[in-house]
Amino acid sequence: MLRLLAVAAVLSLAACGSPATHNSADVAFAQGMVPHHEQALEMTEMVDSRTSNTHVIDLAKRIASAQQPEIDRMNGWLRSWNAPVAASSHTSHGHAEDHGMVDLGNLADLDGTEFDRQWLSLMIQHHRGAVEMAKKHLSAGTDPETRKLAQDVVTHQEKEISEMESLLPQG
Repeated sequence: MLRLLAVAAVLSLAACGSPATHNSADVAFAQGMVPHHEQALEMTEMVDSRTSNTHVIDLAKRIASAQQPEIDRMNGWLRSWNAPVAASSHTSHGHAEDHGMVDLGNLADLDGTEFDRQWLSLMIQHHRGAVEMAKKHLSAGTDPETRKLAQDVVTHQEKEISEMESLLPQG
């Protein structure tokens, strides 16, 4: 009898589908972090043609290689949650405060040490925005995978902020 009840319970749950593990905070986090990461990719794409600083070049490559898979993962979550997936924004002007974005200003016009200083300063600000978004999500999100990504963002980007601060040219 107990076995039949267990089977009936499993079948009943299967018929209803598994309970959702995500909430609106998880959706908002993914929808906000995707364009945020896309702006970071836009910034990393500028590096090779504007500096010969091997530390900045290496950092930009690491940022790009970490954030593109995260974009893909978050877009996958949004699709599985039947939530809107934002079109690629790659915009460097306008609503800088949205999604922790930064105004890139004249970054594309700089090169050498001036570029390095401005790029590092903006990327520090950009990462701080991501850390803030991730911490906010950790206080409200429920999906375990989304929460893990948010914690990873905090951990990795805080380390990168320290690295960038040490690379920032003085003067």
